[in-house]
Amino acid sequence: MNRRILGLIYDNKKENWRILTNKEIYASVKKPTIIETIRLNRLRWFGDIQRMEENRILKSILYINLGTTRLRDRPRNRLQDEVREDGRIVGGEGWEEKVHNTEEWKKLLRKARNRCILHLPME
Repeated sequence: MNRRILGLIYDNKKENWRILTNKEIYASVKKPTIIETIRLNRLRWFGDIQRMEENRILKSILYINLGTTRLRDRPRNRLQDEVREDGRIVGGEGWEEKVHNTEEWKKLLRKARNRCILHLPME
C-alpha cells in the first residue's frame, strides 16, 4: 500500500527513478512486520499455556508424544522448536524461568515489541 502511495522516487546517486524496497518501507513505517506479530503472539500464547494448571487439556496437548517416527527428509519445525528459538532471541538463556512470572513475561514481550528484536533481516 505504501509503495503505491509513495509511487516512484528519484534516486540522486544513480540519477534515475526507482521504487522503494521492502526494507525502506518497513524502516519508514515503524510498525512490526507480520512475522514479528506472529512470533510475539505465539510467545504470548505460550506464556499463557505455561502458567495453566498441569491437568488442563491445552497444556497436555502441547507436550503430547504421539509415538510416531518423523519423515526421512529434513524434519519440519514443531511449534515447540519455534517457540524455543523465539524465546531464546527475546529473553536470552533464562527465558523459560521468566514465563511463570506474568509481569516479568509481559515486560519482556513489550521490550521485544518496542525494539523489534524478532525482526528477520530482509535480503
